[in-house]
Amino acid sequence: MSDSPATDLLRDLSREEIMSALFGHMVIQNTNMALLLLGQIPHPETGEHAYDIDAARMFIDQLEMLEAKTKGNLTAQEDKLLKQSLTHLRMTFVQAMENPPQVGTASAQEPSALPAGSVKPESPAASDSAAPTPAEEESRKRFSKKF
Repeated sequence: MSDSPATDLLRDLSREEIMSALFGHMVIQNTNMALLLLGQIPHPETGEHAYDIDAARMFIDQLEMLEAKTKGNLTAQEDKLLKQSLTHLRMTFVQAMENPPQVGTASAQEPSALPAGSVKPESPAASDSAAPTPAEEESRKRFSKKF
C-alpha cells in the first residue's frame, strides 16, 4: 500500500523546510482572517462581507508580535512574507477605518451593534469633513505601534 503524494513530499523535506512552510501558512492564515474581517474578501461559506475592526486588529497585532519575537530568526523569504503581509494589512486597516461599509448594506453591522471602540459608519455628508472624529483619532493612536 502506497502513501499519498503529500506524505511522500513531507518525508523528503527537512524539519526546517516543514517549519518554514508552517510559518508561511500561519502568516497567510492570519492575513486572510484580517482581510476577511476588514470586508476585503467574502466569507468562504456565506459569500457575505464582514466588518469587525477590533477582531481584524487582533490578527494584525498577532502578526506584529510574531515579527517582534522572531526578529533575526527568520529566513529572508519568511521575513519578506511577514513584512509584506503587515504592510498590506496596515494600509487596508487605515482604508477600512477611513471608509467603513455603508449602513444598510447586508454586510455592514448596524451602528448600535458595533463593538466598543469601533468607529461607526458615517453618512456620506459626514464623511466630507476633513477633520477625523475623536473615536477615529483614538483608534489610529492605538493602532500605531513602535518597537
